[in-house]
Amino acid sequence: MPSTAPESESTSESVSDRTENPADAHHPWSVAVLGPGGVGGLLAALLSRAGHRVICLAGETTAKTLRENGIRVRSERFGDFTAEVEADTELREPVDLCVVAVKHTSLDEALTRLPPDVLGPDALVLPLLNGVEHTETLRGRYGDGRVAAGVIRVESTRVAPGVIEHGSPFADIDLAGRTARPLAEVAGVLEAAGLRARVAESETAILWAKLAFLAPFALLTTRYGTGAGPVRTEHREELLALIDETTAVGRAEGAPLDAARSVAMFDACPADMRSSMQRDAEAGRPLELEAIGGAVLRAAERHGIAVPTAARLVAEVKAL
Repeated sequence: MPSTAPESESTSESVSDRTENPADAHHPWSVAVLGPGGVGGLLAALLSRAGHRVICLAGETTAKTLRENGIRVRSERFGDFTAEVEADTELREPVDLCVVAVKHTSLDEALTRLPPDVLGPDALVLPLLNGVEHTETLRGRYGDGRVAAGVIRVESTRVAPGVIEHGSPFADIDLAGRTARPLAEVAGVLEAAGLRARVAESETAILWAKLAFLAPFALLTTRYGTGAGPVRTEHREELLALIDETTAVGRAEGAPLDAARSVAMFDACPADMRSSMQRDAEAGRPLELEAIGGAVLRAAERHGIAVPTAARLVAEVKAL
């Protein structure tokens, strides 16, 4: 979904900033992509174009389309191209990396396509979901050492099965966590495919850095059915209050957040920038309200922090 979340911490570093990339970045990997939508489809296409074997996991109709037509990408940054991928309804052999890029609302059902005993002993699971609570679910299913924390900043939309429009000038991924496979290897593979990847020390920092921006953005654009421009002008008081609340909750969770920085980022957003939650609401699809707004409310309750603006907006969006 669209996001311009800040860099999570000063100790993060880009793989391209180091003198050497991990050697594994130069050899083909086997990569499964669970959920080849806007984010997953873009990553699948870029990784395939970089020479990796990519297996997309989806429903039979989508899988058939991808097998026959590949994934077509339209992007000012990456160009317009078509990438060949494999596709199936379930993972049937070990892989090096599995990108989980489904909506949080369909996570439990989607994970049935990814049996833990098939992944392979050295596989790493990289979730790129909204929210902060999904890593616990994934680690319970696949094991602590197999699951990293990850966030992506990108605006990318699936306009049809196998057709991806990448609209943002950026496509940045942050990784964190203690995993059996070194995250620098994963970051190297992603960077070699054209993404900007960084390994951070704190997964709490990267997850809450995104949520502190995403929660106000998603709740307000969805509640008022408008882009970022009208939100920051016509509903600025609510925006500032919501940023203050999410920043306070994130700090209590241990993330070094800065409300002023979040405000500056929101002010820099394109006026017509919309959230994926808003798009889902307009299309009548299930909303990731529990993963985004609900996560803020639950964390606030744990720490005894009052978040009246967030609570009201979650209730109003739910009523929609």
